[in-house]
Amino acid sequence: MTGPRVAGPPARVGALALACPVMLASGTAGQGAELDPYVRLASLGAIVTKSVATFAWEGNPAPRLVPVRDGMINSVGLQGDGIDAFLARHLPALRACGATVVASIWGRTVADYGAAAAALAPARAQLAALEVNLSCPNLGGHHETFAHDPVLTGRIVEASAASGLPVWAKLSPATDRLVAVAGAAREAGAAAVTLINTVPVLPVDGDAGTPVLGAGRGGLSGRAIHDVAVRCVRDVRTAHPGLPIVGVGGVASAHDALDLMAAGASAVQVGTATFADPRAARRIARDLAAWASRRGVTDWARVAERGLAYG
Repeated sequence: MTGPRVAGPPARVGALALACPVMLASGTAGQGAELDPYVRLASLGAIVTKSVATFAWEGNPAPRLVPVRDGMINSVGLQGDGIDAFLARHLPALRACGATVVASIWGRTVADYGAAAAALAPARAQLAALEVNLSCPNLGGHHETFAHDPVLTGRIVEASAASGLPVWAKLSPATDRLVAVAGAAREAGAAAVTLINTVPVLPVDGDAGTPVLGAGRGGLSGRAIHDVAVRCVRDVRTAHPGLPIVGVGGVASAHDALDLMAAGASAVQVGTATFADPRAARRIARDLAAWASRRGVTDWARVAERGLAYG
């Protein structure tokens, strides 16, 4: 078990107060509770759960993961055992760890999202927010276009209000309509947007002339997409200055987190770094707290609002 709660300024994502600005990203921490011996979940801002639907889903065929320089490519395909299992087993385990929990949902249709949100409504007292995964790039089919379409995004955000929780819309960098999609999410009632999801890619074995992953395409994550994430955060922050943003993409150090916050993010999520070091999120939170202490920062919003320089 790790040490006591990380000191330092709290963070806010809209009306939601977090103990610190560092969260664990969806799909990168297993079901969550298994990481508690390494990172002490109660010391983090929150954990965003693996995306769940009202139905169980097998996910994509193996192989599903490919390591690359400065990151990895995954094609898990949203494998999961559904919301009933989440409520019966995974959420109680996370709550027993003292974690602040943000539930992530997905679906194949607008109605699927509404059903998932409604299924979580009875547990809303145990949840801090609902992250709506609009942009998984390795499922294929119509689902990939949700975050490319402002109208569909708005409809899904509206349907997800059935949870009674603040809704965060997780968006894709793989569209030139990102700013418009973020605006549509905001108009539909989203409390925040999460930027970004993985970048769609197609890794190929040149010798064999065949895709490396079982499903062909996958999502690139890690340090390789960090500057893409910073650009997306800045674009949305500039266009929608009042819309809270959660920054995700290549956060492996406090400086990476500060890049995203200086671009306009209110908080960050750590994902791929956890695969290399299960204690990464706690280390980043600790280093951010030390940075804030040295600089006399008592409110993380100042970083986003003023783009404070750091060294």
